[in-house]
Amino acid sequence: MKFTGFRVLREGLTGNKGWTPHWRDPEPKSEYDIVIIGGGGHGLSTAYYLAKNHGLTNIAVLEKGYLGGGNVGRNTTIVRANYGMEGNSEFYSHSLKLWEGLEQDLNYNAMMSQRGVINLFHSDGQRDAFARRGNQMLSQGDDAELLDREGVRHLLPYLDFDNVRFPIYGGLLHRRGGTARHDAVAWGFARGADQRGVDLIQQCEVTGIDIENGKVRGVQTTRGAIRAKKVGIVVAGRSGQVAAMAGMRLPIESHVLQAFVTEGLKPVIDHVVSFGMGHFYISQSDKGGLVFGGDLDFYASYAQRGNMPMMEHVMEAGMTLMPMIGKAKVLRSWGGIMDMTPDGSPIIDKTDTEGLFIDCGWCYGGFKAVPASGFAFAHLMAQDRPHDTAKRFRLDRFATGHGLMDEEGTGAQHNLH
Repeated sequence: MKFTGFRVLREGLTGNKGWTPHWRDPEPKSEYDIVIIGGGGHGLSTAYYLAKNHGLTNIAVLEKGYLGGGNVGRNTTIVRANYGMEGNSEFYSHSLKLWEGLEQDLNYNAMMSQRGVINLFHSDGQRDAFARRGNQMLSQGDDAELLDREGVRHLLPYLDFDNVRFPIYGGLLHRRGGTARHDAVAWGFARGADQRGVDLIQQCEVTGIDIENGKVRGVQTTRGAIRAKKVGIVVAGRSGQVAAMAGMRLPIESHVLQAFVTEGLKPVIDHVVSFGMGHFYISQSDKGGLVFGGDLDFYASYAQRGNMPMMEHVMEAGMTLMPMIGKAKVLRSWGGIMDMTPDGSPIIDKTDTEGLFIDCGWCYGGFKAVPASGFAFAHLMAQDRPHDTAKRFRLDRFATGHGLMDEEGTGAQHNLH
């Protein structure tokens, strides 16, 4: 089934009766060349690029629930490449380039909207820091514009520019950044992987990882044992639990990050706005809802729900930045499980067990990394060597202390990221 404008028009005029399922619902086979644990954005994109770029099709993606039911469907949909450190900068630059061609590549509407991302600053020191970051972005080949106070006022007149604690000095504008539809991204990669022969196995929880003589042999699941030559762990906030099945203790902690959406409103916010001092970010969805979030809940948890104190904190930050938000009614909130590394940067690497690979520790960058993460992880699993854009994401950097990437500038402490 190929999507075209003519096909959409025809189906709309004939009762939408000609659509077929986006992907198959196969029974798991007893053996695969590669098993991917995790049917979220990163796992599905890994399977897609393994098939597309490397011609590998005897692959299964195992998901304990339904495809896209985890973090990829529990985020604030922001896409950007405004990272400032070597290692992360080139990776997210690559990811943004993949985003820009993703809908054509997948033949699927991911609702990519390059509406621009604006990071506000509130002091001379922050201005200097964002000027450096903007220069890093430009040197990487991406876009960046340093706006003064009036430049921000021209684009965002509804902000409180004279707040006593956080007066707005200006902002860093990244025009190519924006948002995408999180569910559609998962569905698009799932459809593309399925079309290339990948088996997408839902309601199939991995309960054990089989290892013999230091080499992975397969996995145990609620739907039986599955043998595999290679196994990739791509389960976001559950990475520590799944890695423990292989006798590994990962340098990550899992925390809850809440997000919120209001009732549908007329268009009022044209950009993604990030208020770093309050750790608040907001955009407006295509349905009109204001989508926003803030800090981590700051305690380890696997619960996909939030709590009232953090909800109050996020609302306070929103009111501080834009008092007009107080008129909007919040419809719902949700929580995603964030796998936080000590230095705020991810891990894409081989493990000490032959044939076992890990992709985790995405902190705040998980959704925007979906295409490049799958691209790089597929390259690693197929070629047995890291892709150039992800060569800094080594697992052993936390053991040796070499190559740490403190992107957040908060030190090697989970509770400060």
